[in-house]
Amino acid sequence: MKHYIALTKPRITWLILMSTGMGYFFGLTGAVNLWALLHTILGTGLIASGTAALNQWYERDADARMRRTDQRPLPAGQMDHRKAFAFGVLLSVLGFVELGLGVNWLSAGLGLFTLLTYLCLYTPLKQISPVSTTIGAVPGAMPPLIGFAAASGTLTAEAWILYAILFVWQFPHFYAIAWMYREDYERAGIKMLPVVEPDGESTVRQMLFFSALLIPISLVPRYLDMTGNIYVVGTLIAGIAFVASCVRMSSDRTLLKARSVLLVSVVYLPVLYGLLLLDRPRF
Repeated sequence: MKHYIALTKPRITWLILMSTGMGYFFGLTGAVNLWALLHTILGTGLIASGTAALNQWYERDADARMRRTDQRPLPAGQMDHRKAFAFGVLLSVLGFVELGLGVNWLSAGLGLFTLLTYLCLYTPLKQISPVSTTIGAVPGAMPPLIGFAAASGTLTAEAWILYAILFVWQFPHFYAIAWMYREDYERAGIKMLPVVEPDGESTVRQMLFFSALLIPISLVPRYLDMTGNIYVVGTLIAGIAFVASCVRMSSDRTLLKARSVLLVSVVYLPVLYGLLLLDRPRF
């Protein structure tokens, strides 16, 4: 079972479910329906896990050439790739049906869109162009929309600003990872930005731009009356810390500085979500 669990990438899935839960709570118009929330989390978790399994099935040859992934079940020869494919398809279908029948078909459709764009656009583009990072950010930011649609049956400005925050956040986060593992990506033939432009100039420019852009975008929930002034102060502090970590990396493009950006990004999102919930005017 541990090999099947590894295919689902549980460390990433928890972040997806956290973002889905945020969307759900901000999509509520009344009291929390725990049964609907359970269906939302379960369905999204199944689709996310299925997508992760199918992604590892597709990239098993590339994973075998990278030190950070060569011990995954498929490249390590611990599992037959046909079983991994069947497992991924099964989880994805179950997740789609769970969302559709348990919640609504809008959330199920958004989940299916996420799976298709991730597997059919982002994954193959990684071998072709660094634009894959931008394409991948589209499905990567979908969880709040799925949660919001599950709670309200529609998508409003509040849903789209949660999407925008997660969309922009991904760029400095993933560029830090790409810089840390650029040699691995090069061996695997994955055209990440630090691979095609190894001096790092374009990478740090992108990190600085998107971390700075995140500050004004993260303040929009206050103007939509989604939260209060405590959130504004907290998210400003968090945003400035995020930018500062990218500034430090721009002048010293070392593994240590890239890891610092990654750690700040991992802390930033739960902090922002926590502030949103704690300073929310109504529940």
